[in-house]
Amino acid sequence: MLTEHRQYDPSSDYSALAEQYGVVVLRGAEIETTAGHVLVFGVAPAFTRAFDLRSVSLPFTEVVRAVRDSGGFAVPAHAGRQRIGLAEHAGNGLAIDGVEAIEQLNGGSSDAENATAAALAAQHGLHGVGGSDAHFVSAIGRCLTAFPRPVRSTEQLVEALAAGGYYPVTVEQTRADGEEP
Repeated sequence: MLTEHRQYDPSSDYSALAEQYGVVVLRGAEIETTAGHVLVFGVAPAFTRAFDLRSVSLPFTEVVRAVRDSGGFAVPAHAGRQRIGLAEHAGNGLAIDGVEAIEQLNGGSSDAENATAAALAAQHGLHGVGGSDAHFVSAIGRCLTAFPRPVRSTEQLVEALAAGGYYPVTVEQTRADGEEP
């Protein structure tokens, strides 16, 4: 999954890259809201018409609702980080209605930040995903989401996220469990 920060270009095509490396490459966006960063999977034209993705203060509750209403799935990113993670905002009284999952394990976050995200997930009964938050090639695949079945399209990803049954893992855990990263 590649997420573009504060933008989404539907004409970007990574099929040659996917074919070259024998992987599935899906796309999404990471946007900035009043309650931290949010990963958007299944970015629909209706959603990009409704919000200026370049904004750094999109209304959190409206974004979560609009993503769902347009057929996508919203996941607050690096939920345990200060200012840009959901935990701090939820701790300050923000209602997180409509949130079904958070990025519980983030490759760019500290162990303490990931623990804060895990506590938030447990407290609110949220599913957890893992993401590398890779800004450099060497960080790709550090943290992942294990799904019960293969996901090969954005539509399948949105369906799998809505269904549950997935969990966050580190690349080291996949090797220890005999799974392929």
